[in-house]
Amino acid sequence: VQLQASGGGLVQAGGSLRLSCAASGRTSSSYVMGWFRQAPGKEREFVATIKWSGGSTYYADSVKGRFTISKDNAKNTVTLQMNDLKLEDTAVYFCAAGYGIIMTMMGQNRAYGYWGQGTQVTVSS
Repeated sequence: VQLQASGGGLVQAGGSLRLSCAASGRTSSSYVMGWFRQAPGKEREFVATIKWSGGSTYYADSVKGRFTISKDNAKNTVTLQMNDLKLEDTAVYFCAAGYGIIMTMMGQNRAYGYWGQGTQVTVSS
């Protein structure tokens, strides 16, 4: 599986951005795709994820109500719509994918076996 992320950029606080991640390779009913982010000097942290089968979504508390993850099965693409962006959302965002990830591990980066390149999101005041 190869992941190609796009989107990101510079936006003022309160604004919106959309990230997309296109996956090439096989998917299956156990496929999961998500987003993590890493700010300078900080560890990579979970943002959101979605199950390919059924579409269940999971979010970090810090982005609930502001970010929405969605998928397009036909295009093997996951989109992260980010609204009401805050300064603390500034980070490099990575898309990730894995198979058979249990619910309790959805937020753990070690559960994901495939990673895309990062894309910078910068929120200015």
